[in-house]
Amino acid sequence: MIGSLDPEQNERERRLLDAVREQGATPETIDLFRDLILSYFRAHGRDLPWRHTTDPYRILVSEIMLQQTQVERVVVRYREFLDRFPDFASLARAPRSEVLLAWQGMGYNRRAIALQETARRVVEEYSGDLPADVETLATFPGIGNATASAICAYAFNLPVVYVETNIRRIFIHFFFQDREGVRDDEILPLVERTLYRENPREWYSSLMDYGTVLKKRTANPNRRSASYSRQSRFEGSDRQIRGRILALVLEEGTVTEKEVILRLCEEPGRVKKILGDLAREGFVAESKGAYTCR
Repeated sequence: MIGSLDPEQNERERRLLDAVREQGATPETIDLFRDLILSYFRAHGRDLPWRHTTDPYRILVSEIMLQQTQVERVVVRYREFLDRFPDFASLARAPRSEVLLAWQGMGYNRRAIALQETARRVVEEYSGDLPADVETLATFPGIGNATASAICAYAFNLPVVYVETNIRRIFIHFFFQDREGVRDDEILPLVERTLYRENPREWYSSLMDYGTVLKKRTANPNRRSASYSRQSRFEGSDRQIRGRILALVLEEGTVTEKEVILRLCEEPGRVKKILGDLAREGFVAESKGAYTCR
């Protein structure tokens, strides 16, 4: 079960922590680390729908969804989204309003637009085949180095080296036990040294699940990362109001600025600014004071 270790695994983790504290990152401790991560995954790995496919489109969708949304919510939306848009071509040609409707409840709606723009580019420039290299993928909208690397690992089983939240958490926990301000450029060489090159896909899935375990068992090691920043409050934020406005436009089809202000009961100046932002970013179109989804 995710979130717990059995007694044997607890003891193996304790021995590994002691060994790293005494010896550092030696070939011996790296072998112990790799064995611990893989053995946990092989016994307790999560059964997630995107782990039953290597289709690049489905991996892309899952990785974009997982950027800023909890796994439990993604599982449901992932299946629904693929039922509606099963491939690059169907997503590329869909009206934006339908894509945004399918994305409702996920948050960070600009990811949906970026995903559709990526689908259009794949269809138009790559004949429907997602490129299989990090450098090219990182040029697509909404895809940075970490997401590009994850796609290459899970879709193409390539031995890429990268850092994201769960990976960072694990390596700080084991290899930087008494350090503050740990930089990603210090972590990356260890990620490369420990990589299970026989099966990168399994290795990174293993790291994801062990990172989730650590989050539930220990004080968050990522707080000792140089790149750590506390997430801003969602309730009452502009991000929350943006989501409410977009949901209203999608529900009604067309709304005026006055109707939005009355329905949301928010300060008029703030609503006007956010409506303007949504129009500039392509979420809505404005004509004679009325707003519709593009």
